[in-house]
Amino acid sequence: MKPGALRQSFAKGGKRHKAAMHLIPNLFTTGNLLCGVYAILSVFDTNYLAAAIAILVAMVFDVLDGKSARLTNSTSHFGLEYDSLSDVVSFGVAPGLLIYSWALSGLGTFGVAVMFAYVAMGAVRLARFNSTVSVADSKYFTGLAIPAAAGVVASLVVFDHYVVHLGPDVKPVLVLGIALALSFLMVSTIKYRSFKDLKFKGRQQVQYLVWGILGLMLVAAWPQGMVLVVFAGYALLGPTERLFWLGAKAVGKKPVNKPEPPVEANV
Repeated sequence: MKPGALRQSFAKGGKRHKAAMHLIPNLFTTGNLLCGVYAILSVFDTNYLAAAIAILVAMVFDVLDGKSARLTNSTSHFGLEYDSLSDVVSFGVAPGLLIYSWALSGLGTFGVAVMFAYVAMGAVRLARFNSTVSVADSKYFTGLAIPAAAGVVASLVVFDHYVVHLGPDVKPVLVLGIALALSFLMVSTIKYRSFKDLKFKGRQQVQYLVWGILGLMLVAAWPQGMVLVVFAGYALLGPTERLFWLGAKAVGKKPVNKPEPPVEANV
């Protein structure tokens, strides 16, 4: 074989390898989209538990999508857009239909408006993220990420199915408040930790390992409740930190009272 033909063969092989690396994250994104479509079909069949589980599985595919793209250095504009479109279906439309059919259908037009607000705010959140992804701080997200909001909805459905069994009088009011709160948090400017700055080195590695094992033990012991605790806790983490820092700033700016000069007594 001539040297030129050999180099050409390697070049073709390199292109095939690069195409395969781009294919892997897109396959995970397709799995995310498939779970979202399945969740929507499950809502139509009033199988709310299956819809909630499908949304949670879609979150796993969404995480694998991003991780595989970074590990294989195969991030692309196409992958970003495809991932966002899949997220709109799996974490916007599917949870929106789920909360409407599961809890808000009895509210009529108002329930439809709340459902649409959730879907629309999720789409706005994704659009804002895509427009600022190149300049955003990787340590924080601005606003609650749409998969985290969908995780709250899905885990609430699982929790209700296995644990509490909310009544017809309580469920619409509770879900209405949660849906509106999630819609606000997604488009807010509240900072949420992305946990991308965790460094697994030295003693910190052992600490994170211990906390990770304890967390997995709790989830394995009571998954129906702990999944909701995890997602709800993360959704509340941003506002809690914001209030804490605002309080600390207010205390720091509190004026210090100057001591009054001593009053001389009349002799």
